Amino acid sequence: MNAFSARGLALAVLLTLAAGGAPARATDILPVPERVSDHVHAWIGPLDGPNPQNRGYRMNLAFVVGKDAVAVFDTGYTREMAEEMIAHIRRITPLPVRHAINSNSQSHRYFGNDAFHAAGAEILATPEEAARMEGMGGMFAMFGAQALGLKEGAVAPPKAPVRKLTAARTLDLGGGITVEVMPAGGNHTPNSLIALVPSDRVVLAGDVLYSERLLAVLDVSDPKAWIGAFDGLRRFKEHLFVPGHGRPGPLATFEKPTYRYLTSLWEYMCKAVGSSVGLDAAVKGYDQSAYSGLVNFDALSGRNASWAYQKAELACF
Repeated sequence: MNAFSARGLALAVLLTLAAGGAPARATDILPVPERVSDHVHAWIGPLDGPNPQNRGYRMNLAFVVGKDAVAVFDTGYTREMAEEMIAHIRRITPLPVRHAINSNSQSHRYFGNDAFHAAGAEILATPEEAARMEGMGGMFAMFGAQALGLKEGAVAPPKAPVRKLTAARTLDLGGGITVEVMPAGGNHTPNSLIALVPSDRVVLAGDVLYSERLLAVLDVSDPKAWIGAFDGLRRFKEHLFVPGHGRPGPLATFEKPTYRYLTSLWEYMCKAVGSSVGLDAAVKGYDQSAYSGLVNFDALSGRNASWAYQKAELACF
């Protein structure tokens, strides 16, 4: 390719992005998405935290292709990642991306919103998650720039979601392909969304489910409600579940790393609080060794125990 052609190609890419579209080819943040069922494709991310090497790609992202339209489940950690998502989708289908679901308010779930909004997608989230996005967006942007080794101010928080769901909603993608978007209640974050694709018997569960890596209990997490959210998934028998982190699988895949871990942690901390055991003693006394094989165990286990104890103080007694 000569210099003139190279400049012409670069100009074409910039004009396409400025118009809200995506380049014809993806670049290098994301791999080619996997086809997990007839109509569902997913990027199954690595398990380490965001860093300059992975450029923020450390989570699962997905999209559903119908006859008339596409729906995306989570929009990525940066606008650049979202633009790559759009580019990959365009290589699979020319259909418009009409819906972008923010499963929760963690930055890697919604910081690509602006790219999808520019491409014509309606952005969906629950009011609780949208409020956290608005309140924490600036802080998340600062942390994101630091994690990715970027200059201060290089990452900007995206616009708020357009549609705030307080109840289940069915997205019709055409050809009998629908996505049933449902609030899951409190869990990892205040009130996340999950998505069911009935035709494919696939559930996009987001951070309600973890496998392969230790889940994270946050200051906004609700361990007791999280256990209930997991139980709520049991009605989807013989479905394939795509978690927020880890490989897809049947619900049994997530029993130990999500359900049994949360149940054990919560029951122990409630008993500790009820017996007037202090926070430090409770954290040190809780044996999490059965889960030490999960990625991020050393970084998260102590913090999880501490937050669970504090939540138990409020909820158990």
